[in-house]
Amino acid sequence: MKQQNEFNSEHEKQHSAEQQTNQAAVREFAKPEDLLRHDTQRIPVPAAIAERLKVSSASFPKPSRSWWQRFFGK
Repeated sequence: MKQQNEFNSEHEKQHSAEQQTNQAAVREFAKPEDLLRHDTQRIPVPAAIAERLKVSSASFPKPSRSWWQRFFGK
């Protein structure tokens, strides 16, 4: 009987600890962009993907200068 009580109390402690971690993990976001920002802060980008993005974005054309930059020579 004593072993059963010890098992029950241990099980209850473990269950309450799991509930607390699950409650802390729940988070609501106002906009999808907030979710993406939160996600990018927590999950690192794999090196292979980062390298592929760097190579592919290098081929994008540079934006043309605005009229005021051309006018003032900046």
